[in-house]
Amino acid sequence: MLGKIKSDAVFINRRGGRLTERWVQKMLGKYAAAAGIDKGVHPHLLRHTFATHLLDGGADLRVVQDLLGHASLSTTQIYTHVTQTQARRVYLASHPMSGIKDKENEHDTETPAKTEDYSI
Repeated sequence: MLGKIKSDAVFINRRGGRLTERWVQKMLGKYAAAAGIDKGVHPHLLRHTFATHLLDGGADLRVVQDLLGHASLSTTQIYTHVTQTQARRVYLASHPMSGIKDKENEHDTETPAKTEDYSI
């Protein structure tokens, strides 16, 4: 399709050049509107959601740091967050007293505090 045009970009346009951030933002907005998503969808939201899902899935923070291209781990720590659901899952799986505490509260219907949702 591109003939002899060489590019190391992952996403390219019809002419073989890199996609611009503005073009991606415009397309995301277009497709979000078509899907009935009324909150602002933008490239940074996708990046944040990507990092959050990796961490929720158990990815190592340093791996996420590398994937996001951050030089400093502290940047990744600020940029991402671990949801309360993930924190509870890790606690229940790791802490020796978690089984005892969890059994005591197994009929507790309290819902966890709502966290800011960056996912789409």
